[in-house]
Amino acid sequence: MCKGLALSSTCLERAKELKSRMVSFLQKSNWSLSRCKIGKTRPTLEECMRWKESFEKLLSNKHGLIAFTDFLVSEFSEENIAFYFACEDYRSTKSAAKLAAKAQRIYDEFICTDAPREVNIDHETRDITRANLKDPSTSCFDMAQHRIYLLMAKDCYPRFLRSPAYKNHISQLCAKCTSTSNKV
Repeated sequence: MCKGLALSSTCLERAKELKSRMVSFLQKSNWSLSRCKIGKTRPTLEECMRWKESFEKLLSNKHGLIAFTDFLVSEFSEENIAFYFACEDYRSTKSAAKLAAKAQRIYDEFICTDAPREVNIDHETRDITRANLKDPSTSCFDMAQHRIYLLMAKDCYPRFLRSPAYKNHISQLCAKCTSTSNKV
């Protein structure tokens, strides 16, 4: 179909990545909160209801974080949560000697143009972050991380709460509570 079409290796790599993601998506197109089991425990109704209170409460709950990450994977935007936590890990780095290498890895994976998991930030934030890499400190990704946090809080989080999987899970837990209380 594309014989004679000269494509750069970067274009071909991105096409292969997209194909891989599509295959993965088609194999599990319906994400479900039932997958957010830790060990033998599942999120309770109370936990799930607390997730609606704030984005911070969702992220601070182990089950909530798993459910939200699964949701982002289903929407092809898992790079946002991965970047957010890469920055959290980076900020906790104690060794000044490790900062430069870690900073470059995060920049190469999430920030630079054509990064494999490029996050959606504006050019000004990208330029400031690039400049911060010249003298890495634990705060060099703060602006970019804040932008991604706001994106998730204002866009992804409300969509997660409106998602059929979240609503169905809440309904199932409510029904379970109702049937349990009727038996008593």
